[in-house]
Amino acid sequence: MTVVLSLCGAIAAFVGTWRAFDAVREALGPIVHEGDLTRSAVDAGRPLLGRYRVRLFARRVAVALTWLAVALYGIYLVAVGTAAP
Repeated sequence: MTVVLSLCGAIAAFVGTWRAFDAVREALGPIVHEGDLTRSAVDAGRPLLGRYRVRLFARRVAVALTWLAVALYGIYLVAVGTAAP
């Protein structure tokens, strides 16, 4: 049972970490790059929470945090698997 817990935990930690990194990279992409000038001018007139880039950033950060929680759960499974008798 310890091998199964440790293996599943290691897989969850690896996949969760990789997907969280990928989601953060996608979240920062539209902020770093300039984008279309017309769309940026239209978005500048909207309230902060109504802007497309802000909502997209918030959504992708939430996805990244969810994947990070999966990675942390994987680390927990590895710890429980190695501590079990």
